[in-house]
Amino acid sequence: MSVAVVVVAAGAGARLGAAEPKAFVPLAGSPIVRWAMDQALACPDVDRVIVMVPGELVARAQGLIGDRERHRVQVVPGGAERANSVRRGLAHLTEHDGVVLVHDAARCLTPPSLFSDVVRAIRAGHGAVVPGLAVADTIKEVDEAGKVVSTLDRSRLRAIQTPQGFVTEILVHAHAEHQARGHLGTPVTDDAGLVEASGAPVLVIPGHPLAEKITTARDLLVAEATVAALPDRPLP
Repeated sequence: MSVAVVVVAAGAGARLGAAEPKAFVPLAGSPIVRWAMDQALACPDVDRVIVMVPGELVARAQGLIGDRERHRVQVVPGGAERANSVRRGLAHLTEHDGVVLVHDAARCLTPPSLFSDVVRAIRAGHGAVVPGLAVADTIKEVDEAGKVVSTLDRSRLRAIQTPQGFVTEILVHAHAEHQARGHLGTPVTDDAGLVEASGAPVLVIPGHPLAEKITTARDLLVAEATVAALPDRPLP
């Protein structure tokens, strides 16, 4: 069965403070979304990539695609919310796309090996697989007044990353169920959360330090420094 990657790049990225949507902010000379596409395309387990961008920037995104990879990349207008964008991406899957990976463009340095790790776990029989890193900081739950309610056992906590992989029908069902319940206005930051809500199990596998998300201007500086410091610079 084929593997498709839905790259979510339709957000405004307001916290980054840039003059344009985050996916088109340059990182070491190339737009963030271009890095995300290249890392996904470099994975031998990925057959094609569907990129979700703001509607007015579809042509600009298409201009980033080279002739040799055009048959593997499709650019689609995203929605107002993340869940809408993912649903639109799922609508462009074919009957051959038995596995779908949902990936944040903002995690643009995610190595191809992590995509392969997720696909491998799905092919081993897991219906939903997400990468995650152990939490290093102490995490406390607080109430509305800021008072500590409890200190969580960090040995059981994971900071979840992307790509998040699914047997396609499992994710399609989870999104349909979410939509049917009238939760379209509820922010969805994690597709695995929808799958969990539908009652399906989700496996967490080891993540990767390079899969950290670019959210703020500081994150972008860290990403720039990371690219410059890597002995084998990742694509592009």
